[in-house]
Amino acid sequence: MENQKTKRIRGVILTAIGLKRLQAAIELAEVQENNGERFTQEELSERMKVSTKTISRLWSLTTGLDQRTLKFCFSAFNLELRKEDYTCSDKSGEFYRSLDYDHQEEVNIYSSQHHVVEIERRQIQNSTKDCSSYQSLANVLKYPSGPVPLDSIYYIPRPPIEELAYREITQPGCVIRIKAPKEMGKTSLMFRILARSKALGYRIVSLDFNQVDVAILSNLDRFLRWLCKSVSVQLKLEPKLDEYWDQETGSKVSCSLYFKNYLMESVDTPVVLALNELNRVFEYSELAQEFIPLLRSWHEEAQQEETWQKLRLVMTYSTEFYIPLNLCQSLCNVGLPLQLPEFTHSQIEELAKRHGLNWQQSKETEQLMAMVGGHPALVRIALYHLCRQEISLSQLLQQAATEAGIYRTHLRRLLVMLQENPNLLEAFAALVSSEPSIYLEPMIAHQLESMGLVKFQMDGISISRELYRIYFSKHLSNSRLRVIYSSNSRYKTFTSSSI
Repeated sequence: MENQKTKRIRGVILTAIGLKRLQAAIELAEVQENNGERFTQEELSERMKVSTKTISRLWSLTTGLDQRTLKFCFSAFNLELRKEDYTCSDKSGEFYRSLDYDHQEEVNIYSSQHHVVEIERRQIQNSTKDCSSYQSLANVLKYPSGPVPLDSIYYIPRPPIEELAYREITQPGCVIRIKAPKEMGKTSLMFRILARSKALGYRIVSLDFNQVDVAILSNLDRFLRWLCKSVSVQLKLEPKLDEYWDQETGSKVSCSLYFKNYLMESVDTPVVLALNELNRVFEYSELAQEFIPLLRSWHEEAQQEETWQKLRLVMTYSTEFYIPLNLCQSLCNVGLPLQLPEFTHSQIEELAKRHGLNWQQSKETEQLMAMVGGHPALVRIALYHLCRQEISLSQLLQQAATEAGIYRTHLRRLLVMLQENPNLLEAFAALVSSEPSIYLEPMIAHQLESMGLVKFQMDGISISRELYRIYFSKHLSNSRLRVIYSSNSRYKTFTSSSI
């Protein structure tokens, strides 16, 4: 009779739930014990009491470990290994094909770009197209709209931006300025900065200026009172505006005293104040000329006042400050500026993998980038439709700039914005009509850049992506919109002889 021995269960692999739990615990330990810096492989190895090779196998999600080793890894971060944290693998690959996407949580990968997420290794495309896993993924995949959720595997870090922001937010009295055109990921990044701040124990206040009434934006006193009350409510403090508001000292001084002597004195930890879509304020020049210098003064006060050091500002905007402020009043030389770039070739390939697409030959990535560049939202929309097998890449590109294409809503929105501003319409029509780059008035050029329509080059301004050139060459071809170039034209065409 064989001896009954306890067998070690070998060949187990982390599930999405297990990976999410372990990564969250590691990130918390990094914040609490390592000043927010990531643990190295060697540090994790020492803490988990396993080799670095084993850790690599753990993250790969393709090579099985034994259950006891997995327990070591979890217990090192005060976690108990649960049944839903792992599953048994086999050589036939049935593990991947049997995954139930409808009951799998999404993996939070923003905390470590080096961790290979589950979907990346699944290689669904190597299976038949009617693979149940592929169909399940397509069925649960949400249409990409708005900020990328914190727990989404579809957030692609753009190093070193995230690390710079996470480091800066720990600095007393800091200011982080995130600038990029619409749909480039400003709010998604801000969400991650706020999540990191919350993990550090900071208080969070998030305000979106798109939600502010026009009547409030049109009056400085009403706006500052709205600001003070909104911050009070989110900090769960009783609003006491009347105790601090003094008509003789003025709204700005009253607001500053309210923040310093009431709000900041009422909290023991730093307060992160997030101002989303600050460019809405720029539309009201009188308000902007008062509010922007006020924000700057708070940052400057923090250099010497301990109370003001509790306040950390994070702001997003899509255009430059085009209001008559001198350098000492504006925010253009204050704090950490973060300008979000487009996705790179490798980042698009990475995102394609997470959608279950095999673009390792680079051909598909190059074809998509030739049409939309590395625009995050446009790339994600394309991958969404390709993942659902609704259309081939060649069909998608052929229809991209038409009213039947997947970008029709995006393109119509831009067209309406141009039609509502004749100066922008005329300038962009001139650009569409020109082959080389052209020179535009700075304010016009930056407004078009804030819409994502143009990009700055050494020799002038050019259209940012082929999608826009094709679409707007059709819709702005009306003869009354054409600009005839002459020596008196506001739009000068650059040629090799004029550079």
